[in-house]
Amino acid sequence: MRTGLLWYDDSDTDLGAKVLDAAERYEEKFGDRPNRCYVHPDCLEEEKLQVNGIVVLPSKSVLPNHFWVGLGTGNGRFSASQTGP
Repeated sequence: MRTGLLWYDDSDTDLGAKVLDAAERYEEKFGDRPNRCYVHPDCLEEEKLQVNGIVVLPSKSVLPNHFWVGLGTGNGRFSASQTGP
């Protein structure tokens, strides 16, 4: 992702609801619906999750209770030319 929104949520709601809240704020701010969300690996019970069309992936560079949402391309893995977690 080249542009994203970092969202913090330490509430007791489930992961899917948190991702959707972050996505809603991203859409309000940037006018596009995000398709990618990175979270701390401890937040995911599986390697990859999908919530309402948003692919949720682990990233060690994202702190617990933080959600990095935005528009991603490719397979969801980072390359050296990408900016982001």
